[in-house]
Amino acid sequence: MATILIIDDEQPIRTSLREILEYEGHSVDEAQDGVDGVIAARKKQYSVIFCDIKMPKMDGLDVLDMLKSKEVDTPVIMISGHGTVETAVQALKKGAFDFIQKPLDLNRILITLKHATEKEELIQETKRLHRKVHNSKSHTIIGDSKEIKEIIQMINTVAATDARVLISGGNGTGKELVARQLHDFSYRKSKPFVEVNCAAIPSELIESELFGHEKGAFTSAIKQRKGKFEQANGGTLFLDEVGDMGADAQAKVLRALQENKITRVGGDKEIKVDVRIVAATNKNLRDEIVKGNFREDLFHRLAVIPIHVPSLNNRRDDIPVLVDHFLKLLAEDHRIEVPVIDASALKMICEANWTGNVRELRNVIERLLILTPPGENISSEMVSKYSHFT
Repeated sequence: MATILIIDDEQPIRTSLREILEYEGHSVDEAQDGVDGVIAARKKQYSVIFCDIKMPKMDGLDVLDMLKSKEVDTPVIMISGHGTVETAVQALKKGAFDFIQKPLDLNRILITLKHATEKEELIQETKRLHRKVHNSKSHTIIGDSKEIKEIIQMINTVAATDARVLISGGNGTGKELVARQLHDFSYRKSKPFVEVNCAAIPSELIESELFGHEKGAFTSAIKQRKGKFEQANGGTLFLDEVGDMGADAQAKVLRALQENKITRVGGDKEIKVDVRIVAATNKNLRDEIVKGNFREDLFHRLAVIPIHVPSLNNRRDDIPVLVDHFLKLLAEDHRIEVPVIDASALKMICEANWTGNVRELRNVIERLLILTPPGENISSEMVSKYSHFT
């Protein structure tokens, strides 16, 4: 069902058009002139606007101009009993979706309305996706705790430099968020941010992933491929879970950091690269060095600036802020009204054992948001029912 505004100074036209549209199940409002129509269109989000051309106070073409100046992007279908090709072209140039001549034809009205509502749905979906992309790329670190404030201060100090940063912390604490904010605050922010999850790539493929390969370097190398170092040239290369990297790859990464050059697998040409390295790990690399699993010289190359992201259990003061942030962010993504969370429910969440850290908290908030009936608060009963920690 569409919500439609009819702007026309002729009552019989408004009435007949309204009857047609309401019979089809649409909700219809009326405005008797252009001024009232613009006011109505600014107060309420309509799916489609039908607007006459010839009207007192403000004609239809002026309505189009006014709506555009007020950033109202609802599709407008112009209607007129005095239409000419010139008038129609002028209306379309000003942004009208379509032009219909009086007397109004039922089939033409319904077909044009269908196309206009499909366009409006596409516009709104595009806006939603843009917001979602923006939110996914918005790397603001949320929290008021002493630990988070220290991390933010460190990022602000270090980001403008090319110093390598090693971020440590448990899974789900937000290490990637720190890495992305380091990139976003740097002079490299307009260049690529390239991530490599060292734990997710088989050891026999990690070198090809990082440094690329030449055609024929191995059986499946059917063409030349640039590695992550080259893809990140001029920007930031984020080596996530670097503690899981094998010994051979560690040696080659160390050489790349020392010389700022890489060689593709199966090639002999040295390629100069300019990347800033930010690494992250959920392991204690000093322990891994003692065990012989990680090169000490590579550790010192990576850990020029160490940043530790504490677990959520060690910064519980941030939980209410994070809950509020996730409720608003996820409600927009799911097109759900932001519910109120009861104090007892928030207390349960704040006191829970968050072994999965911020990632787990976000998942729980999303679950509660989706499963809470519309118009109801998130209660302690809901938390008990849909969370694992009670």
